Amino acid sequence: MKAVNARRGSKRYTINELSEIFDVTPRTLRHYEDLGLLAPERRGNQRLYRERDRVRVQLILRGRRLGFGLKEIQEMLDLYDADPTEVTQLQDVIKRGDAKLAAIQAQMEELATIQAELLELRAKMRQRLDEILHRKDE
Repeated sequence: MKAVNARRGSKRYTINELSEIFDVTPRTLRHYEDLGLLAPERRGNQRLYRERDRVRVQLILRGRRLGFGLKEIQEMLDLYDADPTEVTQLQDVIKRGDAKLAAIQAQMEELATIQAELLELRAKMRQRLDEILHRKDE
């Protein structure tokens, strides 16, 4: 993977290079661009992504993996752009992360309840089946 060298020696990535780095399709990157999550430079028809865009893709994909929607991710990225000290963004991400953790905990508890109910129901059905099969043997 060779990044395109631009002025000032900063790295630039083509859409195919960035797609390969993150194992996403070029269409995904264009979609993020359409939503305003990425703003690559244009050289004719070619998109050139800066290091900042590479980091943003990494953050977008991490946010998606953690269950955040693209709108939420945009809001978090916007906070970073508005506050270079990162304080506001970090506070917001912690708040959102805590809410996500609480939701996951609730889901886990609900799944544990469902699991217990299924196991109990299965045991009752197994017992009933055994009773029916033993009657046939008699």
